[in-house]
Amino acid sequence: MATENTSNPQRTIYLVDDHPLVRDWLSRLINAEGDLKVCGDTDKVDDAIQEIQRLKPNLVIIDIGLRGRSGIELIRFLKDQNSDELILVLSTHDETVYAHRALKAGARGYVNKRETTERVIQAIRRILSGGMFISEALAESLALGLSQNRHPTWAGDVNLLSDRELEVFRLLAMGRETSEIAKDLSVSLKTVQSYCARIKEKLNLRNATELLQAATRWFDAQNSL
Repeated sequence: MATENTSNPQRTIYLVDDHPLVRDWLSRLINAEGDLKVCGDTDKVDDAIQEIQRLKPNLVIIDIGLRGRSGIELIRFLKDQNSDELILVLSTHDETVYAHRALKAGARGYVNKRETTERVIQAIRRILSGGMFISEALAESLALGLSQNRHPTWAGDVNLLSDRELEVFRLLAMGRETSEIAKDLSVSLKTVQSYCARIKEKLNLRNATELLQAATRWFDAQNSL
């Protein structure tokens, strides 16, 4: 149900998500609120940067998995450009792995796409009012430092990976070849191979087969939560 608010102007929101259906759903959800309006959307990081700088939205909603650079990189770039930028992450990715990275990069909230529409609107309003928004479970795990305990030992070690290494790990789990990953991330094949070598070292994996197996197990575990 739309919420009418005649005393305040509409707050504008920009969407960055690689799924057209999600952007359409979010647009309908947000525009149904009388005081909120989607001012633009895209699935490309470069387009997002240009449009956000031009439109100056009150809030940006970003997914983690985007074409090319990751959502974490986009968050960090936007915050470097404007430290006051308000950013909410809306993603299917496991919050115990990605949320602390998103918050560290500068996001003000993290919502899983499995949450209800009411929670999404609640998160938007909380951040626009100057607060932060994360789930109670995540808040507790961050406070207690027990995030890694929700995963098997091999998955907990994933927290040792840098943001770019984690992105390579995720793309490997999705079946991408190293040459495809290099193209996706706009880096050389040698650079991707270096990332893979560092991942194997950090996760104590002996070869490419074990790397792929670990990536696949981790990806499956995320999607089963």
